[in-house]
Amino acid sequence: MHCALYTAGTCRSCQWLDTPYSQQLADKQRDLHSLLEGLPVGEWREPVTGPESAFRNKAKMVVSGSVERPLLGMVHRDGTPVDLCECPLYPASFPAVFSVLKTFIARAGLTPYNVARKRGELKFLLLTESQKGGGMMLRFVLRSEAKLAQLRAALPWLQQQLPQLTVISANIQPVHMAILEGDTEIPLTDVQRLEEEFNHVPLFIRPQSFFQTNPQVAERLYATARDWVHERGNIASMWDLFCGVGGFGLHCATPDMQLTGIEISAEAIACARESARRLGLKNVEFQALDSTGFATGKGDVPDLVLVNPPRRGIGKTLCDYLSQMAPDTILYSSCNAQTMAKDLALLPGYAIARVQIFDMFPHTAHYEVMALLTREI
Repeated sequence: MHCALYTAGTCRSCQWLDTPYSQQLADKQRDLHSLLEGLPVGEWREPVTGPESAFRNKAKMVVSGSVERPLLGMVHRDGTPVDLCECPLYPASFPAVFSVLKTFIARAGLTPYNVARKRGELKFLLLTESQKGGGMMLRFVLRSEAKLAQLRAALPWLQQQLPQLTVISANIQPVHMAILEGDTEIPLTDVQRLEEEFNHVPLFIRPQSFFQTNPQVAERLYATARDWVHERGNIASMWDLFCGVGGFGLHCATPDMQLTGIEISAEAIACARESARRLGLKNVEFQALDSTGFATGKGDVPDLVLVNPPRRGIGKTLCDYLSQMAPDTILYSSCNAQTMAKDLALLPGYAIARVQIFDMFPHTAHYEVMALLTREI
């Protein structure tokens, strides 16, 4: 992948861009082997890959510059802004949208936030695109509600220019810190969910719910999880912990399976419930709870537990409890192989039947990995 920003030295977010992609994959596989050293693995599957460019469905753009000439991208630690509207990681549809948004910022009088001076209102623009129909979700991250009336007044022009913006909202983030968003979300359109579809499974993205940023590889991740679960035979009950919008559980569920999905985000749970309704699944329950608290407070033991935790992993408390409750199968999907390796070492009663990398993040050291664990008798 060629990137003019990387060549010019203005953006080095893709740290491995000079490394051939085949070597990147080999290095990631070597890293995973090193992390799981001492933990026998039954089968090492080849990494799953997707496009090397234009694969991101989401842009998180720092807004800088002036209200008349805004810049969308990032700001270096020394305060130097970099415009990333031509970043080759974004789909071909994004640059034209960014161009219109720059004009809109000026029309609406949304003063970019200046970090050094702690002045201005517009901090970030968050843009997400659905593979299904090309609909988009746009979120304005503001310091306060001071410019909200101006934003609302100017919005009809933006919607006329960009009818693909089906979901628009304003997020209020008043803290002077490197925090992407705040707790308050103000809807600016009647529709507040972006519809997506992976492997004929309807999924929904709401403004404050997490969703994978590489849909092509995520689609294959969910399909692989489904295949591995179904290969285990008759799974009557399953827990999907840290379930997000329900992608894993909804792919794995069968009409007769009792599926319980747990996620701390109420926004994500609302999405998962809507997907289950669309699929006509009756034996499904999604709850907005802490996953560790839920699991350690239950007395019943499901046939299979799927965990997809944040970067910190599932931790000792949940590992100890899983060891005690001893479900036949654990499926562990991770965005941080280091914490996953630590967790697997805390599950001595389980064998790693297979493991596979899903390269969500080309040109960086990051990768997603999934491991199938079976209980040793």
